[in-house]
Amino acid sequence: MDLSFYKNKAVLVTGHTGFKGSWLCKILINAGADVTGYALEPPTKPSLYKICGLSQSMKSVIGDIRDLKKLNGVFEQTRPEIVIHMAAQPIVRYSYKNPVYTFDVNIMGTVNVLECVKNSDSVKSVINVTTDKVYLNKEWEWGYRENEEIKGQDPYSNSKSCSELITYSYNTSFFENRDIAISTVRAGNVIGGGDFAEDRIIPDCIRAANEGKDILVRNPHSIRPYQHVLEPLAAYLLLAEKQYDKKTLAGNYNIGPDEADCRTTGDLVNLFCRQWNGMMDKHISWRNISDEGPHEAAFLKLDCSKIKRVLNWKPHWNIEKAIYEIIDWNRENAAGNAGECTDRQIRKFMEHL
Repeated sequence: MDLSFYKNKAVLVTGHTGFKGSWLCKILINAGADVTGYALEPPTKPSLYKICGLSQSMKSVIGDIRDLKKLNGVFEQTRPEIVIHMAAQPIVRYSYKNPVYTFDVNIMGTVNVLECVKNSDSVKSVINVTTDKVYLNKEWEWGYRENEEIKGQDPYSNSKSCSELITYSYNTSFFENRDIAISTVRAGNVIGGGDFAEDRIIPDCIRAANEGKDILVRNPHSIRPYQHVLEPLAAYLLLAEKQYDKKTLAGNYNIGPDEADCRTTGDLVNLFCRQWNGMMDKHISWRNISDEGPHEAAFLKLDCSKIKRVLNWKPHWNIEKAIYEIIDWNRENAAGNAGECTDRQIRKFMEHL
C-alpha cells in the first residue's frame, strides 16, 4: 500500500468521531488527504476524536446520517473522490434495547450514503464498512467465506446484513455502467487504544484495570477474530486505492486475523492481564459473570483467503502485539501523550506494509 496515493485526495468519512473513524482520519490526515468527516458528536466521553484534536486538522460536519438533505449538501460542497462509510450503531447488546434506532441508522444511513454517491459526479471509490456478523451463524469451526448466506440474527447484525443487500441493490441498479467502484468490507472484532465504548471487552478491561478492580467477563468461551484496529483500516485504504483505477477489484471482502489469533474472550483477557501486570507492575485478574443476556454468537471466524489472494493483503500484528500496543497507548494517554502515541503506532504499523 502506498499512502502517497491519498495526498490531496478528497476523502469523505462517515462516522469520523467514533473509535475506528478517528484512527482512520488520523492516518488520512498524516498522508496529506483532504479529509471531511460527517457524524454525530463523539459517542463517548472521553473520545479519541477529542483527545487527538482531529477537528483542527480536517473538515468536520456534525450531522445525522439519516438526514439525506444535509448529507447530500456535504457531498455537493466537498466533492469527494473516495467515500468510506463507517457511521453506525455498532453495539450488539444496545441493538436489543433500541432495535428501531439501530435499524434506522444502519439501514437508512447506508441508503442515504449510496443515494448521495448516485447523485455525485466526483466519487470514484466507495467502501461500506459492515461486520463479520452479517453471516448466518451456524456455530461451525471454520471461517465464513464471502459467498455464505447473509442473515444476521440480532438487530445489529441483521441491520448490517441489510446494509450489504442495499449495497448490492444500488450496485446492480445504478452503478454497473458508471465508473464508480463500491465494495463492502466485513471486519472481525476490532481492538485498540482509544476505544471507550460500553459493552466492549477491551474498554471493559482498561476501565477495570485503571480502577484496580476485577475484570468482569460475560462470555469467556466465545471465540472471536480479534485484530488491532490498524489491520482493517489499512485494508480499507488499500482496497479503496486499488479499486479507484480498477473497478473489477470491487466486491465483498472479509478482513480478519490469522487462525492463531481467533481466540476465546477468556484467552484474550488472560493475555491482557498478563501483559498489564508485567508492563504496569500491578496485579489484575478477571471473573466469569455469565449473565444469560441476549443471544450473541459463540463461535465466529472469517476466511480471508479472498483479500489475501486478490490484494496480497495479510495481517501484521498478532494478538500479543495488539494487546501490548493497547496497554502502551493507555499508559501514554494517562501521561497526556495519546496524540503522539497514536501517530507513533500508525508509523510503526505502516513500516510493516
